Amino acid sequence: MDKYILLSLALFTSTVTKAQDHRFDPPWNNPPESALNFTVPGIDNIPDLYGDIENPQLTVFFAGNQFMVVDDLLTSFKMEYPQYGRIFVETLPPGILAKQIKGGSITIGNLRITHKPDIYTASKRAINEMAEYFSHTQIYCYNNICLMVPKGNPRRIKTLSDLGNPKVRISMPNPQWEGIGEQIKASYKKAGGEQLVKKIMTDKVKDGSTYLTKIHHRESPMRILYAQADVAPVWTSEVVYQKLIGHPVEGIVIPDAQNTTATYVAAKLKTAPHSAAADAFLKFMNSPTAKQIYQKYGFTVD
Repeated sequence: MDKYILLSLALFTSTVTKAQDHRFDPPWNNPPESALNFTVPGIDNIPDLYGDIENPQLTVFFAGNQFMVVDDLLTSFKMEYPQYGRIFVETLPPGILAKQIKGGSITIGNLRITHKPDIYTASKRAINEMAEYFSHTQIYCYNNICLMVPKGNPRRIKTLSDLGNPKVRISMPNPQWEGIGEQIKASYKKAGGEQLVKKIMTDKVKDGSTYLTKIHHRESPMRILYAQADVAPVWTSEVVYQKLIGHPVEGIVIPDAQNTTATYVAAKLKTAPHSAAADAFLKFMNSPTAKQIYQKYGFTVD
């Protein structure tokens, strides 16, 4: 075969491979409309900053695993409260958002953000730990844990104990900044005692078969989708969402006796720059519309 044809085929194959490498990349939400949409998969996609960063009329720091509700929630909120058209949302891990609130700023890449949130949502435990920052709090939904695996479950994982297998690659939320991490550790203990916790969180971390994420609601699905992990303990809503958008994953139910239910709380900051907008948003979060949106994505509301 002509060497130029071979070269062309090689270049084509390389291009196809690179394109496929990003076929599951975020952002998974629908980007806001703009004069120019410049999103480069794997390089410039900024999936956890959403909306209008300039002069927002409402700023919400959401617990990161709720990124999937943002499109529907904000669209419905704006229909009921059209006076608040410019909204900025962050969906980073709650521990990172807490540090941002306490420190007053965060830098992502070359972007420094100093916005003060009006609303912060997180687990009940995380909100209680920062109670002095808030003027009002309210429970709005619940979630529990399951195991995300690739479609077909090639490792035939059935129970939490299977994660102790040295050949099973785990994508595990880092307990240092992911609230779910401690809850998963508690589930490991219920399933196999301290021995299973040590195997997964110490031994397997050392040998690399347990990978600790920096932002699990983005990394864990991608590690499953790109065959970098065999299983990922995640919130049930994350499996529901990945299946809703057509990604090839499955969920394995964890028995109630080994599971944990998270209670999510919305809190208004004492220093909220947009107090009236914050009040309106909290009222909306208690509405049937908001509850239906959360149920659509696998959360429970009562």
